[in-house]
Amino acid sequence: MVAAYGSRMDTPVTERADERSVVIVTFASAQVLDVTGPLEVFSSASRQLPGVRYGTEVVSAPGGPVLASCGLELATTSLAELTGPVDTLLVAGWRDMDLVCADADLLHHVRRLAAGARRVTSVCSGAFVLAAAGLLDGHRATTHWAECSVLASGYPAVAVDPDAIYVRDGRLWTSAGVTAGIDLALALVADDHGRQAAAAVARQLVVYLRRSGGQTQFSAVLAAQSADSEPLRDLLAWLPDHLDEDLSVPALARRASLSERQFRRVFTAEVGRTPADHVEAVRLEAACRLLETTDRSVNQVARACGFGTPETLNRTFRRRLGTTPGDHRRHFGGAG
Repeated sequence: MVAAYGSRMDTPVTERADERSVVIVTFASAQVLDVTGPLEVFSSASRQLPGVRYGTEVVSAPGGPVLASCGLELATTSLAELTGPVDTLLVAGWRDMDLVCADADLLHHVRRLAAGARRVTSVCSGAFVLAAAGLLDGHRATTHWAECSVLASGYPAVAVDPDAIYVRDGRLWTSAGVTAGIDLALALVADDHGRQAAAAVARQLVVYLRRSGGQTQFSAVLAAQSADSEPLRDLLAWLPDHLDEDLSVPALARRASLSERQFRRVFTAEVGRTPADHVEAVRLEAACRLLETTDRSVNQVARACGFGTPETLNRTFRRRLGTTPGDHRRHFGGAG
């Protein structure tokens, strides 16, 4: 059995007044990187950064050894044993979503800990636990790109963003699949101690502080590859390089040689979202990439990505990402 490093199995979560407690909820058949990725970020931050202390604890509903999907066994504490306040609650992903979400006792303890936590977060399909507990109702969230449509249909009160690497909505943070938990944890360190502190941890771990773009870089490409109709595949591959052109439904339908009605139906069926939503998501991903990697002005980025005006770009950022282009560049930009 391997005890998850960084965990404190024999001490309460409130050991030191200046220590931020992080409780990671895991399950049988969990993705091990959902647990160990964030653990290593918090552990590295505590080791590398002066004055930074994270106390981490890995928990499960029953407690005791938990076998991850890869066969690694993690030592965990029982959720019911946690009584102290939690700074950050993080729910990992797992394989049997329906089974875990039907565990009323688990959901009770997640709600109990979340009520007093400063932040409530999830990695990958851990978002389903937060949704089943009612914690994501009325909020934006994300999960692994392959499960976004399932989360959206199963929990219509949740505004699911299928493209984001991670989403922050107030004190709620959710991330995409597997390695995105590292992105999320780095963002949490940046939120606590500033971007330079998080960048130092990222350098130590030899990872990006924030990878350029979102899940669009995976899901949009996969959508283009998996579309059944050749005109649609060609259109999806063409679209990211022509974001400043007319990408209205009539224009796209003409390019695909389909009627508007047929185009809407085929596109939505094969891509899993409306043409307008897909276009906006790809434009937003491109805008994020330009803000992060170039010194172009917000006005130039807006025009290059097809938003037309900075005002439209700003509204889209606020609606989909909960931030502004300027704040995004300040947090994640590396150019200039």
